[in-house]
Amino acid sequence: MSLEKFGYEEAKIKEITKNQKILSELEKLLGEVQVGELDKTQRAILHQFATLLAKRKDAGEVSTALVVENVVNGGIKTNLQIDAAFKYVVAHPDVDQETLAAEAGIGVHVGEEDVRRKVVEYIESNKSKIEEQRYKLVPGIMADVKKMPELKWAEPRLFKPIIDEEILKAIGPKDERDVVKKQPKAKKNAKKDDSGDKSSDSKGEKRTMFTEGFLGDLHKVGENPQAYPELMAEHLKATGGKVHTRFPPEPNGYLHIGHSKAIMVNFGYAKYHDGVCYLRFDDTNPEAEAPEYFESIKRMVSWLGFKPWKVTYSSDYFDKLYELAEVLIKNGKGYVCHCTAEEIKRGRGIKEDGTPGGERHACKHRDQSVEKNLEEFRAMRDGKYKPGEAILRMKQNLESPSPQMWDLIAYRVLNAPHPRTGTKWKIYPTYDFTHCLVDSFENITHSLCTTEFYLSRESYEWLCDQVHVFRPAQREYGRLNITGTVLSKRKIAKLVDEHFVRGWDDPRLFTLEAIRRRGVPPGAILSFINTLGVTTSTTNIQVVRFESAIRKYLEDSTPRLMMILDPIEVVVENLPEDYEELVTIPYRAGTKEFGDRNVPFTNKFYIERADFSENTEDKEFFRLTPNQPVGLIKVPYTVSFKSVEKDADGKITRIHVKYDNEDKPVKPRTYIQWVPISKKYNSPVRVSETRVYNQLFKSENPSAHPDGYLKDINPESEVIYDKSVIEHNFDHVIKNSPWVVDSVKNSEFYVKEDKSGKEICRFQAMRVGYFTLDKESTDDKIILNRIVSLKDNTK
Repeated sequence: MSLEKFGYEEAKIKEITKNQKILSELEKLLGEVQVGELDKTQRAILHQFATLLAKRKDAGEVSTALVVENVVNGGIKTNLQIDAAFKYVVAHPDVDQETLAAEAGIGVHVGEEDVRRKVVEYIESNKSKIEEQRYKLVPGIMADVKKMPELKWAEPRLFKPIIDEEILKAIGPKDERDVVKKQPKAKKNAKKDDSGDKSSDSKGEKRTMFTEGFLGDLHKVGENPQAYPELMAEHLKATGGKVHTRFPPEPNGYLHIGHSKAIMVNFGYAKYHDGVCYLRFDDTNPEAEAPEYFESIKRMVSWLGFKPWKVTYSSDYFDKLYELAEVLIKNGKGYVCHCTAEEIKRGRGIKEDGTPGGERHACKHRDQSVEKNLEEFRAMRDGKYKPGEAILRMKQNLESPSPQMWDLIAYRVLNAPHPRTGTKWKIYPTYDFTHCLVDSFENITHSLCTTEFYLSRESYEWLCDQVHVFRPAQREYGRLNITGTVLSKRKIAKLVDEHFVRGWDDPRLFTLEAIRRRGVPPGAILSFINTLGVTTSTTNIQVVRFESAIRKYLEDSTPRLMMILDPIEVVVENLPEDYEELVTIPYRAGTKEFGDRNVPFTNKFYIERADFSENTEDKEFFRLTPNQPVGLIKVPYTVSFKSVEKDADGKITRIHVKYDNEDKPVKPRTYIQWVPISKKYNSPVRVSETRVYNQLFKSENPSAHPDGYLKDINPESEVIYDKSVIEHNFDHVIKNSPWVVDSVKNSEFYVKEDKSGKEICRFQAMRVGYFTLDKESTDDKIILNRIVSLKDNTK
């Protein structure tokens, strides 16, 4: 058949004829088409259809006539539609037009205006995030919009130009904030490590997050420029040329998983370069601070394995900060403003609907004399004004395109005693005034923060220069987010206050306190963050990926035990009451360091209720049935069904079996776990509550739920079993927790844990998951938390 007759060009024909399978399929399709009937798009779609047919594994006949007809008449006009049509006809021998139309979007018209409307809606609902991260989000916007069900059948060519146009309208043209620095190419002589990965540099040094990407490209101590070069000499003298970083949390809430990255970046970078890191509390808002937050933050930094060089507080420098505020005023760069919050917004060009872009104008107090501003500022200090009646603002540059230069607030009046300074101060400095100056006081060499503070870099450097102090170098990296949950303090507080969860440390949350209580080892978190690396892009990680990293870490560091969630008693009829047969089981197969344990096989034991079925017809059920024996882990012989006992409701209460030790051993279809019943060995250990945790929310983005994130809560996020049993070796495992073998102890991110914490008592329950003791456990009441499930293919 001549492809030219159907309009295929010479170059395309050459490409097609290179693959005889595709050519053969295409010729079959064209056999149903009149010569000259196809346009360019239709020819391309039929070629795509032929390619799909040629690559399918099943060589059976496929009904293609109706698909070809819809291509010719214009019903199928995109590759997306032909892909869907292909999947339908391959799976269904009997093809009908109505079903084909539904499956392949035939007759569905999604035009340019439909796409534009959904793009505009998306941008409006994600406006703050887009304004913060700008053009870096465009690929993600493209992916999210394409996934919208309403746009499933839109032509792909429509998306990019419309998104580009609407983003331009929303945030303006690209500028220096959108320039992405190219990563240097890997060296050709990079050496491979033992695993075969190129994870060492040319000197044989291990590559980590501190040598690659964002952190690997940071300046050396002393390389950051200064408006006053003499200040650098003083700085180098104070630091001795060593890296100085800081982790500066606000003590107004509990830390979450995102903070673990900030902790590791700041403490880890300093440690890697033999420097020091401060834990500095940014305690400039006494209205929101509480002692419990200070203590929790200290506890979480220590839990992750880091020890601050010094613990400091912004409030340590209140006197010095006040002095510099007066210096700012005397230099003509600070003024006291009495405008309302609404007046300040209008002056900054914020429209009534809350959007920026309006005309900016100077505050009416901006040109007050230095003397007047000093008088007013001291009056603020002495309690003359109530909150909201007066603020100190920086006189910056209202013509700048950056909002961070539009006369930021430096001091405000707060009628609140401070946890550390008491009632000494009536005024408190803002973050924008405090942060850069305290960085300077502490001679921070690398002020590392997340990208939402990118615009703050200009005001950060401006203020240091205006008051003539050393200018640290602020550099910004992408934050870590976990999808499928909420991290906002306000949203978590609502979950806690309305009793959807047990508290701020509920194991379903992603506060660090909750993650610790759930039993996640700190080393697993550090290893996970290291695998992600540090770049300038925000890292959005699915919960399943985080759990996979935890599972991988626990695989090497936890002993195994047999545990039954929903037990049913089994009686072995042909064994005497005092029968005992010790079987030896390794705590972790393949790891001799864990050692072995003995488990007594007796005439009574428990199995999982789900491991027995009265249905003898289910060929996919490999465990115990009335006509199918089953193996017990490490027990020499199988057991065979004899009878069952049931209660008045028909529920099975006990199973009777025979131990097949009189017959030649046979290999069963599968082995199941079991827990012996033995007074001699104090078996089983009974668990008061086994809390099996699943994801708290049903969707990946609970905040996007049309009725609010509380409506997205998964009712199965916590499943409690109150009759679980464990083999008696549980006591030995708990007494020797945490179990640390050399492979874990010698790993780069191993963290030695406090042995007083119950969360270190981890073990793997065979076929069930990884568990730990909950903090509510006592000697008389065992409560277990599931840390993470097993892999799907784990037996």
